[in-house]
Amino acid sequence: MIRSIVIVAVLASILGGMMTAAQAPTNAMLARPLNSPVNAALVSFAVGTLVLLVAALALRVKPDLSGAATLPWYAWLGGAYGAVFVVAAAFAAPRLGVASTITLMVGGQLLMSVILDHFGAFGIEPRPISLSRLGGLGLVVLGVLLVRRG
Repeated sequence: MIRSIVIVAVLASILGGMMTAAQAPTNAMLARPLNSPVNAALVSFAVGTLVLLVAALALRVKPDLSGAATLPWYAWLGGAYGAVFVVAAAFAAPRLGVASTITLMVGGQLLMSVILDHFGAFGIEPRPISLSRLGGLGLVVLGVLLVRRG
């Protein structure tokens, strides 16, 4: 049972990564007639909100409002992080190319991930920085350089 959950998580992560790569150029395309990557991000989040509303209704998933009320203030910032990501991608993709934009974003994600893991931030289990993790980050930096050289 646990193994199948891990497989689903891996597949969901791959799919999420693929959709992230597609999101950058589509939002960049949307930014042109809307005159701003911020406006494109606003439309993107509105469409995403509608999709999530339909999914929540279809799955009959109801929030625990009493539990949500006990969360610290920073637990509510995920949407703000997403907004920065979407605006940055819509801005950068037409200027750097999709591959460079996503590679740089993945590098940033990995750097922050290693830091968050190390400190056990936001209630996750701590996973200390190790030589192998630093080596992996180094390889990503090398990958960014290789993709940029094209």
